Amino acid sequence: MAKTPELARNQRVTGAERTKLGNELLKRYQKGASIREICAETGYSIGRVRRLLVDAGVEFRGRGGTQGRSRKDGTAGTAGTAGTAGTAKSAS
Repeated sequence: MAKTPELARNQRVTGAERTKLGNELLKRYQKGASIREICAETGYSIGRVRRLLVDAGVEFRGRGGTQGRSRKDGTAGTAGTAGTAGTAKSAS
């Protein structure tokens, strides 16, 4: 990957340099790097990385983590349904 310039906290990047930098970060993101990984590699803030990616025309991926994925034991989405505690018994 191309080396990104070291920027001071409030240093502005404009014009062709900003476009070039945004495109470089976009390549990293499209190759699978997370925004946090790009921040760690470059030393840039999350806000700066996100703005540069947006300016470069990024299509953001969904958030990571275990959202919507089933757990290894197969109990995802079944909270509160196990057992009979709190259920009404029929009158028979």
